[in-house]
This record gives sequence, structure tokens and C-alpha cells, in this order.
Amino acid sequence: MAQPYEERNSAVKTRRQQEDQRRMAFRRAIEDHTDQRQLRLETADYPDLSAINYWQASSASGRRSAQPTR
Repeated sequence: MAQPYEERNSAVKTRRQQEDQRRMAFRRAIEDHTDQRQLRLETADYPDLSAINYWQASSASGRRSAQPTR
């Protein structure tokens, strides 16, 4: 049985929106990766900075894993 035009049209719109959302998420991931890579390249000239970032990252992750007190 054939679907009414409105149902087919809304299904097409929904599928296109989902495809657009996936495409944008993929694009954001690529842009984030590119930005991080560029930052790493720019900070590679400063070896002391990587040590600071390591200690900041390890202390931040330690704070996130702590359970809140009641």
C-alpha cells in the first residue's frame, strides 16, 4: 500500500536531519582533532610546557574521580 505524501515527506526530512547531525558531529570531531594537533605542534617548541600540562591533567583527573562528601 502506498504511503500518503506527507508521511513520505516527513520521513525524508527526518532522515536528512539525522544525516546532517551525523555529518556535523563528524566535522566537529575533525576540527577538534585538527585544533589539538595544531596546538601540539605550536607547543612542541616549549618542552617545559608539556610537563606542566601533564601535571595539570593528572591532578584534574584525580579531582574528577573523587566522590563528593556528604
